[in-house]
Parts: sequence; C-alpha cells; structure tokens
Amino acid sequence: MRAAVLRGGEMLVAEVPEPVPAAGQVLVRTLCCGICGSDLHYAKHAPHMVELSKRIPGRQPLDLSRDIVFGHEFCGEVLDYGPGTERKLKPGTLVCSMPVIPQADGHRTVGYSNDFPGGYAERMVLAAPLLLEVPNGLPADHAALTEPLAVGIHAVEKAALQENDAPLVVGCGPVGLAVIVGLRLKGIHPIIAADFSPKRRELAAKMGADIVVDPKVESAYAKLVPGKRAVVFECVGVPGLLQQVFEAAPRDARIVVAGVCMEPDRIEPLFGIVKELSIQFVLGYTPEEFARCLRLLAEGKVDAEALITGKVGLDGVRAAFAELGNPENHTKILVEPWR
Repeated sequence: MRAAVLRGGEMLVAEVPEPVPAAGQVLVRTLCCGICGSDLHYAKHAPHMVELSKRIPGRQPLDLSRDIVFGHEFCGEVLDYGPGTERKLKPGTLVCSMPVIPQADGHRTVGYSNDFPGGYAERMVLAAPLLLEVPNGLPADHAALTEPLAVGIHAVEKAALQENDAPLVVGCGPVGLAVIVGLRLKGIHPIIAADFSPKRRELAAKMGADIVVDPKVESAYAKLVPGKRAVVFECVGVPGLLQQVFEAAPRDARIVVAGVCMEPDRIEPLFGIVKELSIQFVLGYTPEEFARCLRLLAEGKVDAEALITGKVGLDGVRAAFAELGNPENHTKILVEPWR
C-alpha cells in the first residue's frame, strides 16, 4: 500500500507492507488523518526523540533505520477483522479510535510505532475493543478531530477548575483552541486567549474566547479579573515559554502545561517559589474523554469546519509539513490517503 513515510530524516511517499490484523484487531481503510504538531517535531528531531524514549519507562523507541508512518488523529472505515475477533461492526462502518494497540509487553501508539503504521497510509490496524462507531452521520473529516479535541478537553479536566478561577490560554493552535472549547462547555468565563497570529486570534473568538489579546500589543495577564485565581494554560510547547509564564503569572496562579515541549528547556524556579505557583503537566486523554469528544462533534457543539484549513493526499504531506510552520496559513491540515 502507499503511505507517506519518514525515511532517512525526509518525508516521502513509498510502498509499504500491507498491515495484517491479528486476533483482537481490525483492518480499516484510512479516510482522513490530521497532521499534529508532534509529528512535525518528531520528523525534525527524530534522533533526539529516540534517545528520550529510551529514558522514559514504558516507551518503545522507534527504529529510524525503518520506515515510520505517522498519523494518530484519524477516522476510517472497517474492512476486515483479525482471526477470532468478534465482528461487532459491519464492513464500511465509519470508526474512530484512540491510537493505542495493547500488546503483551505494553501498549504501542499507532503512528509512533514501526509495527503499527498510522493514518498517513491507505490502511491501518486498530484495536477492536477501542473502536467507536461514528454517530449521527458525522463526516469523516470532522470525526478525525476527535483526538486533538480530546487533548484540550483533558487539559481542562485536569485543571480542576473552581468557581473563582480565571482562565488564560496562551497559544491558540489546535491544542489551545480545544482548551477554549473545553472551557466554554464548562461555562467558565471570561476566557482570555493570547496569540501573536491574527488568524488564530480570530479562531479563538469563534471557539468561545471572550477576550483575545495580541501579546505584541498588550499583556494578556493584565486582563485577568482581580481577586480571582489565574489558571494559565500553556499551549505552545516551545523552549522559553514556560519561563515567560513564570515571570508574568500573578501570585498563586496555577499553570497547566498542555503544550508538548520535546526539547530541553530552562526555568528559574525562584519565580515559582516566590509566587507560590503550582504546575500541572498533562498529556493525552481518558477513553471516556475521547468518546465524549466524538459525541460533542456529532452533536454540533464544536465548529469543526472552522478548524480544518486544508486537505492533501499522500503526495502533499511533505509540503503540508512545511506550510504548517506558518500559523497564518493553516490550523489543521487533514491527510486523505485515497486522494
């Protein structure tokens, strides 16, 4: 089958082996798959990411001498089942799934495993127990937003917000926008959002932000309601950003780190100590949160169409990686391998 692969540090289109479902697994045809910022970073810093994986318990390092097929934000249709697997859903059924494959020696992540290619390929193998049927006639391109939406919803849940909290979202890329949706659905207001990009500020307002700020012009922290506890969602994930939050956040603020920084960073703890800041790091989502996000999309409670700014076939993945470096051009590009 055809796939967009990372090979020798470059993204290219190649023929790769057909995935074969084992017991408890399902073969699906990929209809669409979102390009995640984590994919961009891994492609650029693959050797460093492999070394990090070796130092984190339970992580299976990728073998860079073999092809890697990214893609963990996907929607597909059921084709076939592995031997002895209960056929709960008919062939042709649209499905989403958490990108996880349980194995005897631990879980594998679809799209970050040499053995389980992701959605930048014509077909994938998924875990049968994790499949969710796409409801309400939700189109595949909207259903593919379930995974990135769940990341933001999870961050809001982990924040354990209280009535007297004042949220500030720093960075309005896909994660920040999903956090804004989560805050809006919880009825937490006013929601303040900050981003240098006019396009992303526009999307932040569309997703539910009450106040949008250009950090070049004014401080978002000055917009926080006096007397309320600031809860700052860091949704950028680049070195230096966390230190900026440390310096700008008010006393007793809670910082929720949702941006996935994959490089070494430096902070000065004294700022956090003097201000008595608290930090909550977050990653991923629970199965319940994932299923809830699929329902939210199916019920029209999220403006999915506004988040999708481009679609490409496999031959367009390499260029899409480059284009996503400019926030004015794109928010979420979807790969449609059948194109």
